[in-house]
Amino acid sequence: MNLHFFVKKSFIFIFFESYSLSLCEKVMNLLIDFSVKNFGCIKDEVTLSMEATKSDELEDTYVIKQGKFRLLKLALIYGPNASGKTTILKAFEFLRDLILLPQELKTDELDFNPFLFDENTEKSSSKFSLNFLVGEKHYFYSIEFSKKLILKEELYVSNPKKSLVFLRETDPLEETTEIKFGNKIKIGSLSKKSLELNTLGNNSVLGGYLKTNINVEELKEVIDWFENFFKPVVFSRTILASFASNLIHNNKVSKNVITQILRKSDFYITDIIFKEEEVEQELVIRFPFDNSKKVKVQKDEGVENENSSKVKRKIVKTFFTHTVNEKNYPLPFQLESEGTKRYYGLAVLLVLMIENNNLFLIDELESSLHPDLITHFLITYLSNTKNTQLIVTTHYRELLGNKDLFRNDVIWFTDKKKDGSIELYSLSDFKSKELRNTNNVLNFYKSGKLGAIPQLGDNYVELE
Repeated sequence: MNLHFFVKKSFIFIFFESYSLSLCEKVMNLLIDFSVKNFGCIKDEVTLSMEATKSDELEDTYVIKQGKFRLLKLALIYGPNASGKTTILKAFEFLRDLILLPQELKTDELDFNPFLFDENTEKSSSKFSLNFLVGEKHYFYSIEFSKKLILKEELYVSNPKKSLVFLRETDPLEETTEIKFGNKIKIGSLSKKSLELNTLGNNSVLGGYLKTNINVEELKEVIDWFENFFKPVVFSRTILASFASNLIHNNKVSKNVITQILRKSDFYITDIIFKEEEVEQELVIRFPFDNSKKVKVQKDEGVENENSSKVKRKIVKTFFTHTVNEKNYPLPFQLESEGTKRYYGLAVLLVLMIENNNLFLIDELESSLHPDLITHFLITYLSNTKNTQLIVTTHYRELLGNKDLFRNDVIWFTDKKKDGSIELYSLSDFKSKELRNTNNVLNFYKSGKLGAIPQLGDNYVELE
């Protein structure tokens, strides 16, 4: 399965390569933990762990067992606005893009900011590290970087003993890279030299590997992990409709399954209809530097030279059939509510999560959705998935009052510190006897005993 959809601003660009939804993968991929340092509002290192505690509560619902590891299917991150919830997800996405979309020019700067409320961190390097599984193999990957250079990078594999895959170091003055491979890694001297030449100072070794015609099993496995298991972040502004309709229209996801999910979510939708229409659009060919072309001038568009002609293309429009009083009413997708549109996209993601082994990240799950629908979505996910992991940020705190829905190690909090940085901690870090009764968690959180809530002032506004 190769599905690449990259979230850029409010759009999703979708690329298909022999896309299949069959659960036939021989190797199961899983995330163990992810650490971030000096990235955005994150100053000191924080770690989000998917490892389950020793508790056997809701074991069959939440825990994936792989070798010696017990890993969670879900992580929920709570916290006030501007406390770093989204920054953690952006760090995930930044790392994915850093590897899969390497810079083309060595003069290009990496698109991020370190922690800016401290003169030392502003000038210091940033660091990510990742523990993950590819089948029985345990990989540890670490990368340290500035805006201009990847300063240090290392990859280890344990199978079962820990051994070095590669260690990369960059000379910050010469901006040259040296890569040292472990003794067990099969790579010839010419291949190693080729990889070093293709690993620019602002490229990861894995990104350089994508530009090099060599084959190293361990590097290929890690690239596949990022490409096929680790999906881009779904932000609250992300438009999923075209992505969802494309999969359904091309029979990559069952239309009947999606309508079933929508019906069970109280949307009264009984069918999804796709209508192909042929539209005529103007194709504009611009020649901004060739004055010899006899072209039409349109000064109102600010274009000096252009040729134009009409082209025909097919577009697919989506309609939802609503059954009311035993009569069917097809409604154009654009007339549906924002909640319906949002859940339509999430329903397709839900099928992908059920049928495949992936890691999904969703920011502000509650966006445009009723609280009961959020609970319904999470219970449906937990009840039907086997090998998928989901990391979600949310403000929907009432989930904390449902002791039948979550384990303490699933709940995470972000909070702002006095120096402007953030901290990340788990509910399982609290050892209070009172918290052993999950019914108290919501009240504890609302009262501020767990932190991670806004520190508000009074309601009076003083005008000048």
